[in-house]
Amino acid sequence: MTVGMRGQTALMLEEMAGRLRAHPSIRSKLGIASATRGLGLTALSYGRPGDDAAALPCSGGYDLLAGEGFIPAFIKDDPWFAGWCAVMVNLSDIAAMGGRSTAVIDQIWAPSAKDAAPLLQGMRDASAAYGVPLVGGHTNLSAQTLGLAASVFGKAQRLITSFDATPGDLLIAAIDHRGNYRNFDNFCAAIDTPAERLRGDLMLLPALAEEALVCAGKDISQGGIIGTALMLAECSNVGININLSEINPPDEIEAERWLRSFPSFGFLLSVAPENAQTVCTRFAARGIDARAVGCITEGSVVTLGNGDERAVFWDYAQTPYLDLGANHA
Repeated sequence: MTVGMRGQTALMLEEMAGRLRAHPSIRSKLGIASATRGLGLTALSYGRPGDDAAALPCSGGYDLLAGEGFIPAFIKDDPWFAGWCAVMVNLSDIAAMGGRSTAVIDQIWAPSAKDAAPLLQGMRDASAAYGVPLVGGHTNLSAQTLGLAASVFGKAQRLITSFDATPGDLLIAAIDHRGNYRNFDNFCAAIDTPAERLRGDLMLLPALAEEALVCAGKDISQGGIIGTALMLAECSNVGININLSEINPPDEIEAERWLRSFPSFGFLLSVAPENAQTVCTRFAARGIDARAVGCITEGSVVTLGNGDERAVFWDYAQTPYLDLGANHA
């Protein structure tokens, strides 16, 4: 590569990193820090905030508890899909912890029962598809606008956590490409999928945890691959190098958009090199794209690279992202 080409590559990476760093889906996670500070929580608090679900030790393993709330624009744009996602994303959080979901509860605000109906139907449809029961919740039918949140309970024998990524591990992205964008940057590969496949795909994660093939990782959330990598890095007190050349979006989707997209089935896993092929093969056997897209390093920087060129996406030592106090442990 000539000096000029290297310079162009470096500039391209710097510009892409800057756009991603400024994107609302990335920056929205900064709100976590103010919320946890207000509650007096750190990564050392009971349940270990920063993980995809609170893991509470119990006989035989862990009880898991997680919850999701939805922005008003998302609910207004597609109420049925918001209801579906209220179940789907919660189940993904439990799977990301190496767990199996057992029940979901909802919290709904609406001006009337008619307005609430598509939210409720979306939740019912997802509950039936995934085979996880809705067991009640809270309903307010005198609110001015639609509002939605949901919580999930689960069990795990052995955990996958956000705090155990180790320098030298490979960063594997496992994402179902068999879908399309539903709204915003939400890539959905679930709605038209047979129920048995949805359920079997989620069971991959607890199986990998129980076989000690994976001990660290996260569900790819609203921040996409790049934002989720940053959260994983900060929780584990490590750096992460992401190789742009290994990012593999579905056809006709730009890599930059894919880096910030929220897939219906997507996980970042920190895996020892000797286990990487086995892990990727498990996902591939179910038609899910899984590949090493980077590596875990020493330090506090998440970088975006192409060949020998790298650009800093975020240094959480300089600008905390979750700011959970994980680094003083």
